[in-house]
Amino acid sequence: MDITVILCTYNRCDSLRKTLSSVAASGVPDSVTWEILVVDNNSKDRTRETVEDFRRAYPNRFRYLFEPRQGKSYALNAGISKALGDILVFTDDDVTFEPTWLRNLTAPLRDGQWVGAGGRTLPERSFSAPRWLKLDGIYALGPLALFDRGLEACDLAEPPFGNNMAFRKEMLAKYGGFRTDLGPRPGTEIRSEDTEFGKRVLSAGERVRYEPSAIAYHAIPDSRVQKQYFLAWWFDKARAEIRELGTPSDKEWCVNGIPLYLFRRLAVWTLRWILALEPSQRFSSKVNTWQVAAGIIENYHRSRTAKSQADA
Repeated sequence: MDITVILCTYNRCDSLRKTLSSVAASGVPDSVTWEILVVDNNSKDRTRETVEDFRRAYPNRFRYLFEPRQGKSYALNAGISKALGDILVFTDDDVTFEPTWLRNLTAPLRDGQWVGAGGRTLPERSFSAPRWLKLDGIYALGPLALFDRGLEACDLAEPPFGNNMAFRKEMLAKYGGFRTDLGPRPGTEIRSEDTEFGKRVLSAGERVRYEPSAIAYHAIPDSRVQKQYFLAWWFDKARAEIRELGTPSDKEWCVNGIPLYLFRRLAVWTLRWILALEPSQRFSSKVNTWQVAAGIIENYHRSRTAKSQADA
């Protein structure tokens, strides 16, 4: 098998049906063998029935896998273990694709120059950014899972997003799978399981290609275009980064494991948030305040956990 598309899903049978229809319409050369492996992460809706409908409609194209351990990283790792393809493509249950998406995303991985590839993820055409959102940073739309680095293909210096990326399967064996302390699961929306893996690959000196012609469209419900959603996303992102990278607290004075410089940053960004007049600048400062607060909380929890383990 040349390609396995791994799609993890949880209680989204309606959007899943739309995504599977879009993947099934992918234009792939006849010489390429491929499959779609849907990993059901303990859904309670009609997810299994939805996949079975596609299995009947497209014999030998779709496979269903049930993963009872709740958490996206568990589902991803289960899919990797059962995938038959030499190239593993990762996507989500709320995206659609251009017909050329799968062919263009995986083609660079066949000649040995690149071990991975990331495509271009755009919003659905009806999306318009709110006035309060500052758009001058490359991750400004990160909470909406959008990844757009322009129209020119190039080597990536940053990891791609998990709704539109592919890696040679041997990379998962070489560098390990997705960390289960990251990724959404009941009780936490901490993510970064996808980008953390990509960082591991890139930091080892491997080449990952940005392929702008591999286009996916991400559904953006109104509930996500809200300040509260963005604040929660950036809060959890900051916690995830500390889990990934840690904090250089050994070089700083700390209180309960919290470096004192974080308190200074919290005061600075809170003041900027209060004093800012322009809406996007005000909200940007508020995001930074939330991220610093997340760092304080995560470092405190890490310190408490380490103390409990030492006392045990």
